[in-house]
Amino acid sequence: MSGYIGEFISLLFLAVALGLDAFSICLGLGMQRLRLKRIAIIGMVIGAFHIVMPSIGIFLGKVISGQIGHWTELAGGVLLFVIGAQMFFSAFSHEKQRVIQPIGAGLLLLAFSVSMDSFSVGLSLGISGVKTALALGLFGLISMFISWAGMLLGRKVRGVLGIYSEILGGSILIGFGIRLIFG
Repeated sequence: MSGYIGEFISLLFLAVALGLDAFSICLGLGMQRLRLKRIAIIGMVIGAFHIVMPSIGIFLGKVISGQIGHWTELAGGVLLFVIGAQMFFSAFSHEKQRVIQPIGAGLLLLAFSVSMDSFSVGLSLGISGVKTALALGLFGLISMFISWAGMLLGRKVRGVLGIYSEILGGSILIGFGIRLIFG
């Protein structure tokens, strides 16, 4: 019995660690003018990707990861950098249109980029033989709730900081994009 509790607690901590990247990025996104419905959708999609990506990792194995892992991180980094730069510079513009919005393909790319580390974790989970359904469920739920928390906190900070929140949010996204690009 204590073995199951220990495994659950370990997986819970791992799920929180995987969700922290999403939290930071969603904090920046929340500083945009997002409606609560959009926040809910973004969180659910990120949660779904935190289930799908480790599932793929579990089944693909390390050989494929070594060949494509760098390119997917690079693409995710470029996407975050572009969204952040656009958000940063829109703070100085009188136009309030965003080039990339977290809807459609932009949302899928965002969710993909923040769940890349869960793909790598999936590779190692497949080897270690943990309870796959429990791990995937925790990854999805925790990352969804953490994403919501980040966007709601970002939304609140936006109200306090006003226009400077776009600069701060854009800077956060640019920083994470650079981190992914240059590793």
